[in-house]
Order: sequence, then structure tokens, then C-alpha cells
Amino acid sequence: MREVFHQSLEDVQSRLVEISDLVTIAIDKATRAFGSGDVALAEEVIADDRLIDERALALDELAIEILAMQQPVARDLRIVVTALRVSASLERMGDMAEHIAQLARTRYPDRAIPKGLKGTFTRMGELDVQVARSLTELLRTQDLAIADHIRNSDDDIDELHASVFEKVLSDSWQGEAGATVDATLASRYHERFADHAVSIAKKMIYLGTGDWTGLEHGVVPVEPTA
Repeated sequence: MREVFHQSLEDVQSRLVEISDLVTIAIDKATRAFGSGDVALAEEVIADDRLIDERALALDELAIEILAMQQPVARDLRIVVTALRVSASLERMGDMAEHIAQLARTRYPDRAIPKGLKGTFTRMGELDVQVARSLTELLRTQDLAIADHIRNSDDDIDELHASVFEKVLSDSWQGEAGATVDATLASRYHERFADHAVSIAKKMIYLGTGDWTGLEHGVVPVEPTA
């Protein structure tokens, strides 16, 4: 029974990695569609979001089954509970990618990126993809040092997000109402995508150390050496 139980826990981890891989593909396609106006690519993201939702739901059902049948305790319990919370955040990251793709589709055949902000959104997209790839690696390896890279990238995205609002609120901004809405929504979606990744990183740190101390201050707890 214990062997079956541990196989179930390994299945939970592998499913999280699989969902994160799908999210990475989604944000990569969505940001490219947003930057180029590629409606076909945007449609792929929108259609494939259901795969992320289905995988997340299946993982949740497995986790609940483990809780009900195996009644895990200590670290095993943390693994299952963390998986449920991570699954929810990954699903929301998929939604953010879908929202970005929807903006690209809505503005087709024009590009959704307002004039004067192309460089900013290109960089935000690159950072979101980088964050997603790092997150997948974190879930695969549980290397807590990766959490710092995710947090640093999130700080950069936050700065770009703030610069978008400064731009559209400045006296020099000449964009129409639609362009202003597109810019603020897109910037928010990019920023929230990374925020969810940081939230997952914090949960993985807690899973690895059992300690929340220092997480809100950007400190990865170091386990004592033997």
C-alpha cells in the first residue's frame, strides 16, 4: 500500500509538470500572437486552454482521492495540499495567457500592441515565457534556488507594468480609448501571470523547508547542514 501511495505522489508531481509545460506553451504562443497579430496562433491558445483546465481538474480529483483514501500526514500531507493550490494557480496562469490571446484576436487584422509600447510588451512577453520555463523546472527538480530567478523576473515585470500606466496617463499619450484599454488590460495580464508564478514558487519553498519565515521578504530559507 505504501508503494502505491508513493507512486500516487509521484504522479501528482509529474502532472504538475505537465500542466506547467502546457502553460509555458500557451504564454509563448499568446505573447507572440499579441506582438505579431497572428490570429491563428491566438486561436490555438484559446482552444487549448481547455486542456489546461482538464488537466488541472484531473489533478485535483487525484489529490482529493489521495486525501480520502490514504489520509496522508506530515510532509506527505503538505505535498497533496500544495499540489491542489499550485494546480489552481497554474490554471489561472493559463487563463492569463488566454486573455492575452483574446486581445490579439479581437484587434485582428490590426496588432493589439499600441504604438509606442511595442518594446515594453515585447520584453514583458519574453520575461513571462522565461518565468514559465523556470517554474516548470522548479516543479520538475524542486531546486529552490530557481525561486529567486522567478522572483527577480517578476520584479522586472512589475517595473514594466508600472511604466505602461505611466505612459498611458502621461500628457504625451495620444492613443485612442481602445488602445488605452488594450494597453492597461494586456499589461495587467502579463503582470498577473508572473504573480501567480511567484505564488507557486513560495509554496514550493514551503514544501521543501516547512517554513514560511522570510518568504515575504524574498529570502529562501536554507536548511541546516548535517
